[in-house]
Amino acid sequence: MFETPVGRLLSGPAAAAESGARAWKTHPVDWDLMGEARPAAPSRAQTTIERPVTVTGRGTFFGKSLRTLTLCPTDMEGWWFERTDLPDSLPVRCSIRNVWTTGNVVSNIVLRSGSPHNYIRMAEHMISLRMGMGIDNLLIRLDSGDPPLFNHGSTELVEALKGAGLRKVDRPAAYVTVRERVTVANGRGGFLTLAPPADPAKPLLAVDTAVDFKTAIGKQRIRFAVDPAKFAYGATARTNTSALKMLWCKTVGLLFADIRNLGYSFDNLLVAGRLGYWNKARLPHGGKSLEAVWHRATLDLLAAIALIEEGLFVGEIISYKSGHGLDVEMVQRLYQESLLTPLAPARA
Repeated sequence: MFETPVGRLLSGPAAAAESGARAWKTHPVDWDLMGEARPAAPSRAQTTIERPVTVTGRGTFFGKSLRTLTLCPTDMEGWWFERTDLPDSLPVRCSIRNVWTTGNVVSNIVLRSGSPHNYIRMAEHMISLRMGMGIDNLLIRLDSGDPPLFNHGSTELVEALKGAGLRKVDRPAAYVTVRERVTVANGRGGFLTLAPPADPAKPLLAVDTAVDFKTAIGKQRIRFAVDPAKFAYGATARTNTSALKMLWCKTVGLLFADIRNLGYSFDNLLVAGRLGYWNKARLPHGGKSLEAVWHRATLDLLAAIALIEEGLFVGEIISYKSGHGLDVEMVQRLYQESLLTPLAPARA
């Protein structure tokens, strides 16, 4: 597993993918948790939550306003968003078909369906829980398109779902994978590779994620198999930014409404300078903070994989210096080239 970083190239320069693969091979692994891997159970029933739960926090893009999410059980298949402030709009499904943009200054996945007003910003910090918690069906009601931003990543959402209980749905759970190993590259040495499970009889979602920033974050890399416990640990990680971008937002950025009203602070953001962090970094391991790579692996990467609507993805993922744009492009290519295939339950 994780021995072949690049598969059939779906997009991006071949030279950049090859360069990225060479760099990836020399990038040290800070924490390898694959020894704790637990296979998925393809023969299980679908699940939703037992009862509604509500969480509230300051807005992500309008930080002076309180925003509320209500996580609800549903008989609809998949994850859905419903804007309660837009009563005439239909629910928006968590699907690659509904991705509007991945942002510019503030990188994030924005979902939209129908009217341009019926959007959900920063969707990744919510939809990543579909993959991380393994809950098949959920309806999220929002009082605006601007979800709350929390001081501990998405921990509040993880705890809310845990407290809501689970209810089985009378439908078999669906799992999908890719037909072959495939790669997309971004031209800057970054690439993203998806591959079928190494052992189809014991399917799991295995992730190898590496980041490399020109700040105190530097090089970080982790390997793990996705399960609720690993996801809950990684989901405490905050979005990170550079001190230079933070300074820009507090000066030139004040000219732009979206930037001027951002709810970001030193509590809910990890700020990295060239030589050190501007605030306390979390999730240490081996004397080094791995907060940035845990955020990338759980709340960013898994969010894009959650856009696959036919079922929960199993297989192998290698992410090297990737981001929302490349992640979303990969899922789009999977659909354009019909590369997804159901995973049949193993016979006894």
